[in-house]
This record gives sequence, structure tokens and C-alpha cells, in this order.
Amino acid sequence: MTAEEHGTIEPDVGLLDLADQALVRDPYTAYAPVREREKMVRGRVQGVDPMWVATRHDDIRTVMSDPRFTMDAATVPGAPVAHRTEQTWQARGMYPGHEKYLRAGIFDADGVDHRRLRGLVTAAFSPGRVAALRPRIEEIAGQLLDRLPGHAENGVVDLIEHFARPLPITVICELVAVPEADRNRWRTRSATLTAGICGDELGAALAGMIEDAHALVDHHADHPGGDLISELLAPHHHDRLSTDELVALITNLVVAGHITTVNLIANSTEALLTHPDQLALLREDATLMPHAVNELLRYCGPVVRALPRYATCDTTVGSTPVRTGEAVLPIVSAANRDPGAFTHPDRLDLGRTRSSKESHLGFGYGAHRCLGAHLAQEETAVALAALLSRFPDLQLTTDPKHLRRGTNPVNWHLKALPVRLRPQP
Repeated sequence: MTAEEHGTIEPDVGLLDLADQALVRDPYTAYAPVREREKMVRGRVQGVDPMWVATRHDDIRTVMSDPRFTMDAATVPGAPVAHRTEQTWQARGMYPGHEKYLRAGIFDADGVDHRRLRGLVTAAFSPGRVAALRPRIEEIAGQLLDRLPGHAENGVVDLIEHFARPLPITVICELVAVPEADRNRWRTRSATLTAGICGDELGAALAGMIEDAHALVDHHADHPGGDLISELLAPHHHDRLSTDELVALITNLVVAGHITTVNLIANSTEALLTHPDQLALLREDATLMPHAVNELLRYCGPVVRALPRYATCDTTVGSTPVRTGEAVLPIVSAANRDPGAFTHPDRLDLGRTRSSKESHLGFGYGAHRCLGAHLAQEETAVALAALLSRFPDLQLTTDPKHLRRGTNPVNWHLKALPVRLRPQP
């Protein structure tokens, strides 16, 4: 039963449509008027109960870190509340029976369950382990760049299809030992899940991914190796993971472990090519790269919104009262351009002086901060450094205003990034 059904709040009037194309096309500026309002607004997603929409940096840090908010609706005291994540996937076409994999996943877990699941894989994504992967990431990037000119037609190549996409999917699939012959299938299904597609195509893609994850578990149980899945199947771990949890973990890692990075590499490349002063700054000082990646995450990161958080008691976010069981949806892109947190927030500034408060929320905040943040940053840094070094005359071939973007309101991404590798003769 929802808070509305309890009669604890007034009926919603003038709900913000989160699928509005103005918000989808440019979530970095279109949410600004919403952020400037005194209180949070109510918003809606098709097939999902209305929820509060948080757009301010401070408000989002609160709901992401305050223990009075939970990721798991089932932990809200009192009457059960509808689980918005399940509602969303059901509305999009998820087949009946697959809800259990959402419940078993690390993204919606909280408390003891979240610490247990996260603790099993944290070491694989630690700064030290990621640094050890850098030579292999550089090798993969170099191989893709070697082949890039061969994909060009009339001197133009799609940088997403032939570089930004294959790099992260190769890295994450090697980490979890997905056979090379199966990787394109995982990539295609991941793209379907994150492209805003609905209906049977979505349901079939998710079902196929779950089936493949089960097959991976079975294979590595019989043929253990030095990969992450084999490690999780080892006796000292296996008794702490159910099969459903392991299948959910594999699908979460593969999808989240590459899609965001694909879009970050593409968005960052487009941003640098359209800000020649910042590109020149980066070329002059390669040591800026780690900080540049963070600034690019703030300025043009692909994550528009995070998963909703549920109030476990009556509380307040900013000046907005939030009742027990109500959901708050964090709009990350709005927070990352909040003038209350950043000086000149709409300016790309690779030399920006960052305080502890001036931290982007592109990877979230608090206990649920993105598990693969270090890996995504390393892959993006390697990709940009290798690309700009190999092709110093790289240029867009399309007016940035005419670049095609996806229609998924959750991820701000380009559908293609046509570039010319070298000047025309």
C-alpha cells in the first residue's frame, strides 16, 4: 500500500514527467528550473507510483548517505510499499518470475545483505587491482586503435562502435571470464537493457542474459580458473551466495561494468573536441588526466538519475517533508551542475580547484557509491590518452547540435560519434 492510499499526502497535481523529451535531450540544463524551486517536486515514470525528485547536490548527498533512506522498499517499517525498481522493469516488459533477480542484486540490497554482497567483490575493483589491470587495458586500447583506420569510410569512423564500446566490454568480460565467442551477445543484450527499449525485446534480452549467466556459473563450477566467478564459487565464498545472487551479480557487473564507461568515453571525447582550450590544456599536461576524467564526469557524465531511495520514517529533505515509504529519485545530472555546489557549473574546466564539497555525484555517494568507479576512471583515462596521442588531429565531422542521442531518460548518451582521424588531403 502506498502513502497515497494511506491518505497521508494530498493528491499529486502537475507531476513532472521524467520522460519529457526536453529533460531527456539535455538533462544537464533542462532540470535547472526544477532545481531552483524552493522544494522538491513530485515526478512520475510510466507504470510507477509518483515519487519525489531531488535535483540539488546537498539533497542528493543526504538521501544517498542518510540511514533513514533505504534502497530496498521491503525494509520500510509498516505496510509494504510498491518496489519502484520492480515496477519500472515490469512496465518495460520484464518477464514474470525474473523479479527475484532484481531482489537478489547488489544494487537494491541494503544493510547486512549489501555489505555481504559488496564485500565479496570489492577487492576485485580496488585501486590496486585496477592499477594492475592498466597494462592490459592499454594493450586492448592499442589494438582497437590499430584497427580504427580500417573501419573508416571516406576518412570517417564511428568512434563508439569501433573504440568506446569494445574496450570496456572486453575488459569486464575478461574479468568475469565470459568466453570471447559470447561477448557480442552480452554486449547486444546490455545495449537493449540500457537503451530505453520496452516490450518483448526487453524481456527477451533480460531472459537471455539470465540464461547465459546461469550457464557461466555451471561452467565455472565444473572448470574453475583464476577468474572472479571461480573465486566466488570457491567453498569459502559459495556458502555465502545463493545461485540467484550470483546470477544477479554477474549480470549487474557485466552491464554496469561497461555501459557507463562506453558512454563516458564517448561523451568525454565529444566534450573535449568541442572545447579546444580544454583539450589543449590536457595535451600540454598529461598529469591532468585523472582530474580531467573527474571533471568530465561532472560536466557530461552519462548517468542522469540514480535508483530511488525510500524513507524509512517521516523526515525532511532540504525544506521538503518526506513521509514514510515515499521514494526520492536523485537526478545526478542536475546535482552535478548545481551552482550551490560548483562555481560556474556549466563551464568545463579541467583546472577546476575542487574542495571536498565540490565532488561530482556521477558515481553516486555513500555506501552505494559505484563499485566499479576506479575501473571506469582508469579505462576512460587510458582511452582518452591513447586516442588523443594516436590521432592528434582528431575532429568531429558533424555539428554537435546534430549528433544523435539515445532516448533513455536514465542514461545520457550518443548513438554515434563520427570523427575524422586525420586532416583531409
